[in-house]
Amino acid sequence: MTGRATPPDGPASGLGRERAAAGDAEERAAVRVLTAAFADDAVIRWLNPQVSARMFAFVVAESAAAGGLEVQDETAAAVWLPWSAGGSTPGPATSGPPPELPVRLRQYVELTAARHPSDHDHLYLQFLGVHPACQGKGAGSALLARGLARADAAGLPAYLEASGQANQRLYERHGFVPHGDPILLPDGPAVRPMWREPGIIPDQPRQ
Repeated sequence: MTGRATPPDGPASGLGRERAAAGDAEERAAVRVLTAAFADDAVIRWLNPQVSARMFAFVVAESAAAGGLEVQDETAAAVWLPWSAGGSTPGPATSGPPPELPVRLRQYVELTAARHPSDHDHLYLQFLGVHPACQGKGAGSALLARGLARADAAGLPAYLEASGQANQRLYERHGFVPHGDPILLPDGPAVRPMWREPGIIPDQPRQ
């Protein structure tokens, strides 16, 4: 082997540590925002009445690793995941979610996986949240538009499950349409699958 490696404490190593620290800080900010934003969300509270950061940490890290995490300071966060045709989330024809999952989380995974589109590559918006102190100022719309611009640039559709009628109206303004009937959670609220083709021009955003 020829060439010269950068010493462990050299500039490249320091830059790598700075980038890793910045990424960790962004993930922590996203988890804080989402925990606050979904504290009173009917679907999240159906899953677990004690809303905590643990409910968001894993998927935030997964989104960050895939390059899909969008964070606006301590104001808003969007958790996007790339989804391939025939995606990896278990459906009725596969082994299903792990048996050790809590009952309601297992039910949620089974019901939503059965309806998740599998015939097209797309971007999946798993969470979009705005800190309660910052809601009503357009932060959610701005962050959503940023992610959808990325989807449009790649020629990809987008998919999500809206957790309320107010959220559904926000997504409709950005070009999403209902994707089948709502999913009724056992003894709980409904979630509304929505789909958006690329290149849709949104209505004037507001939130």
